[in-house]
Amino acid sequence: MKTLQLDNQTIWYDETLLKEDPQQVFCPEFWQNSGKVIGSAQGRGTTWFVQTATIAAALRHYRRGGLFGKLVNDSYRFNGWQQTRSYQEFQLLNLLIEAGVNVPRPIAARAVKNWFSYRADLLSEKIPNARDLVSILIEKPLPAKMYKKIGQEIRKMHDAQVNHTDLNIHNILIDDQGKVWIIDFDKCFQQSGDNWKQGNLDRLKRSFEKEESKRAVVWNQDKFNFLCNGYQGK
Repeated sequence: MKTLQLDNQTIWYDETLLKEDPQQVFCPEFWQNSGKVIGSAQGRGTTWFVQTATIAAALRHYRRGGLFGKLVNDSYRFNGWQQTRSYQEFQLLNLLIEAGVNVPRPIAARAVKNWFSYRADLLSEKIPNARDLVSILIEKPLPAKMYKKIGQEIRKMHDAQVNHTDLNIHNILIDDQGKVWIIDFDKCFQQSGDNWKQGNLDRLKRSFEKEESKRAVVWNQDKFNFLCNGYQGK
């Protein structure tokens, strides 16, 4: 990881993946003017999918959710560069990759300081030919072996002691090779012990139930047993 320290901002980047100017890559206009925007997605804000010189990537600006997010859209209290969300997610993704978990490769992260607050951005790998569980289950059910693979991937993440605080079926992808990926590690962290791990699984189950109640996905409660079997190594 390379670090670029400027007057009011710090940029961290992987020089093997990033060949563009690190000071430019967090601006959507840079990619638009270069004709390198390949798509977008709407969430709390717009995630831009761009084609870098090396890989397809997702550019995300950190934004708050909930009621407080309506008042303070994208500012966070500054407690040091290494405490910024972008730096921590960048580092966590690298840790998970080293642990053998299928997560996007981080390409570059930025934090821009303004007095006692900061704003942040992350450029990370866009998993090629992958769809989230919601879009897949809208069309067809998944076989038991795929649920087991999902459980196995979550177990690998938990064995690395990473608490995914927003584990839901939007944040689990399957690519065209049947490989399971876990994404969106904002506000996630390493945590000792085991008593929090069931909470991750419970949250995931509630997200299945939520989409099922809206009749949006092809799913039933028995499917989660297959996932748990994979998690438990059965």
